[in-house]
Amino acid sequence: QVQLEESGGGLVRPGDSLRLSCTASGRTYAMAWFRQAPGKEREFVAAISRSGGTTHYTDSVKGRFTISRDNAKNTVALQMNSLKPEDTAIYYCAADVRNYGSSYYSTGAGFYDYWGQGTQVTVSS
Repeated sequence: QVQLEESGGGLVRPGDSLRLSCTASGRTYAMAWFRQAPGKEREFVAAISRSGGTTHYTDSVKGRFTISRDNAKNTVALQMNSLKPEDTAIYYCAADVRNYGSSYYSTGAGFYDYWGQGTQVTVSS
């Protein structure tokens, strides 16, 4: 079993940047970030394969967000630039521990067995 802990959320102004980090207690394969805004369903944000060589983003964050990982430290990060009010949400880190290969990832929430507690990101002027 793997435990995930997110950090780095906060209150920022539009156009600002934030870096979220997620630390896993053990080895993980595909990892991803999801978010849930008030009154909305949880949505996919970004995913990364174990090798780090394959990434995928939802259209609304392409060019602004970057997902990365450090397997030696069991961490995954989400660098968020040019933040917008519509990015306001609770951000969740998700991980899978099944070995489908170093290039595999998924955009589906149901694929991931392990989730962090979430970190609040608020973008407001």
